Amino acid sequence: MKRKEEQSDNKRIKKMDLGVGSRIEHQKYGEGIIAGVFESFYKASFFGKGIIQIEKSQSDWTVLEACQNEEDKVDVYDLRYTLKKVLEEYSDIFEPTLLGEKWKKGMIFLQPADRSLKPKEIPVENFFHKIVMLRDRLRVLEQKINAHKVLEDSEKVEMQQYITKIYGSLTSFNVLFRYSADYFVGEKGEA
Repeated sequence: MKRKEEQSDNKRIKKMDLGVGSRIEHQKYGEGIIAGVFESFYKASFFGKGIIQIEKSQSDWTVLEACQNEEDKVDVYDLRYTLKKVLEEYSDIFEPTLLGEKWKKGMIFLQPADRSLKPKEIPVENFFHKIVMLRDRLRVLEQKINAHKVLEDSEKVEMQQYITKIYGSLTSFNVLFRYSADYFVGEKGEA
């Protein structure tokens, strides 16, 4: 007798703690899915019958497959934040970097010393895009060095110093960036 009481208590707990997406079977409406969770009732969607309110305490329905409560699920915003951090750390996907307004639709002219040769014209946007790609690939290289499992810490530091010097060589292009947060930063002088 005691075992039967425990089983009915387990069913009752399951009925009281269902989350959205749980599958149920109602004696009158058939199979359905929990679409809303409230204090004393659920709103369940039944095929061909629509959304119907059912009391949690009623015995005319059973649980086919339980899903966890909403409060136990991962929040979409937390998931988005975590995914963004993972992508920033382990991929070459970065937020768009903006070109300074004064350079938009501008041209770069490369004039050979021999004036009889035709100068090369490059749209500033194309040149800027190449610079940003270079910077982003350097960042990925940095991440790969830092995460490398075989390199010793001293080797990682040595390689990082070379990357920092490369950044320093590219500081001339900072004039193209709209925001200073996107600038190349090389070795800083001692204060």
